[in-house]
Amino acid sequence: MRLLASLFALFLFAGPTSAVQPQEMLKDPVLEARARDVSKHLRCVVCQNETIDESDAEIARDMRLLLRARILAGDSNEEVVAFLVSRYGDYVLLMPRFTARTYLLWFGPFVLLAAGAFVVYRRLRGTPAAALEPLTPEEKAALEELAPGERTP
Repeated sequence: MRLLASLFALFLFAGPTSAVQPQEMLKDPVLEARARDVSKHLRCVVCQNETIDESDAEIARDMRLLLRARILAGDSNEEVVAFLVSRYGDYVLLMPRFTARTYLLWFGPFVLLAAGAFVVYRRLRGTPAAALEPLTPEEKAALEELAPGERTP
């Protein structure tokens, strides 16, 4: 039981890990903080739902180095992100921009939810009683055999 509790606590309090190696870090703590802030919003193009700081993939390492090189060159945070987007596409952003190309991404889940609710509503509503056909004499006889004494329509 203690082992189970320990494992639960381990997973509960485990935070995101960092794949950033010490040799990748910038010497200036202010610039490194900027790099970390920018990288929080950039996705590893291989690992899909990890930031480039969390990913151990080679491409993520290359992206981290490129990001830090651009910061050292004097680019602003926006310029660094724009450069990486021009190189890797909008997919590199963890929070995609709201543009005409991303409408489906933003509104697609709501459209699917509404369609699903409509299907469930139609299923639950069922066929109205007035639309049911009356029982044939054979069906009435079979029903009477199964449940004698009960009234059939």
